[in-house]
Amino acid sequence: MNVAFVRSYWRMAHAASPQNHKIGSIVQRWWAQARTSFFWMFGIAFVLRLTLIILGHTYKFKPYDNGFSFGLYPYLIGSVFRLAGVYTHGSAFILLSINSIFSALTCIPIFLIARKCFSEKVAVWTAWAWALLPSVMYWCTRWVWETSLAALLLALIFWLTLKMEELEGIVPWIGFGVLWGVAGLTNTSLLAFLPASGLWAVYKQRKRGVPAVAGATLAGIFFCATIAPWLVRNFEVFGRPVFIRSNFGAELRLGNGPGANGTWMSYVHPSQNVVELRRYEHLGEIGYVAKRKREAVEFIRQDVARFAWLSVKRFIYYWGGLPRSSEIPALAPFKNSLFLASSVLAFWGLGRALRKRQYGAWLFFWLILSYPTIYYFVFPHPRYRHPIEPELGILIVYLISEAKLGRPQALQKAI
Repeated sequence: MNVAFVRSYWRMAHAASPQNHKIGSIVQRWWAQARTSFFWMFGIAFVLRLTLIILGHTYKFKPYDNGFSFGLYPYLIGSVFRLAGVYTHGSAFILLSINSIFSALTCIPIFLIARKCFSEKVAVWTAWAWALLPSVMYWCTRWVWETSLAALLLALIFWLTLKMEELEGIVPWIGFGVLWGVAGLTNTSLLAFLPASGLWAVYKQRKRGVPAVAGATLAGIFFCATIAPWLVRNFEVFGRPVFIRSNFGAELRLGNGPGANGTWMSYVHPSQNVVELRRYEHLGEIGYVAKRKREAVEFIRQDVARFAWLSVKRFIYYWGGLPRSSEIPALAPFKNSLFLASSVLAFWGLGRALRKRQYGAWLFFWLILSYPTIYYFVFPHPRYRHPIEPELGILIVYLISEAKLGRPQALQKAI
């Protein structure tokens, strides 16, 4: 009976093998074309995100958060509200879909950066990891904030900074200035990387013997021209100069004050605290932010040592995850372990890239050094790491690829 069963199974498998081989051949041919195709990367990434929005009903925002899930993009959100209603499920679906487009498009600069700095293999696997990993999809499918757009813009800026060494003329510098202007309007924290990015581009062009000072000056002019309309708007609204956003003092207070523990003190935010909301309404935005800044500065001056320790804790939380970071408390340690592991692997990959003098390694270094710094003094949040996760992902995949390359060599030496 057993012998007959085995023979029967073998005949069935043998009969089916040509069909399986044909299917496998089709898949292989498709992958040979799709693995480096921006069309397939974007298309599959976007479909997966859209599917997650629909099946997960992530467009059904909580009614009791006072619209907090609808963050920035003021003009974009206003336009969608006119089309699909204020704070409706339809508006949420449209805006989350737009976020998903930004997130899916990020596959393209990821591929270009990784291929230029490391190899096509690293480029393929990093871009497809961004397209397919569920953890990457979280912010674009759940929050109507600038997070996904910031990640896309920063990746584009990183790639353009690398390419500036090869480009000539004024057009690249104009694009450089405009792109940085759009990034600054999207998320002012990104501007922390602007000095390193600009100096890198100037240095690399001058190293080739290409005059770069005039180009950099032109980029600065177009940067200022790009942000100027919003600065004019701020002056008209507030009656005084305000550089892009006015809320730094309030954000500083949300991380520094009585009861501070290195995390966001949401209970003193006007959206969560009725008393603070009344103060905000009474003082106005500028007056309220100024008062909160004075409170934070006074707290810091009174106990600099405590502020320093809080900053250390914020550094740890930024790279290792926040305590009680999961809606399910039992999952928080596991979630933070993965978060910390990704940071450690990225740092390890950066160190290896620096040691091997990989092209662009120092630009990765300056990005990781400069961008997160402000959050060590205000407060950290997993969302604040997302804009640099494309670059972190590239470093992680590079490290893994190097480990795979080194294993056969180590075995040969052992033999």
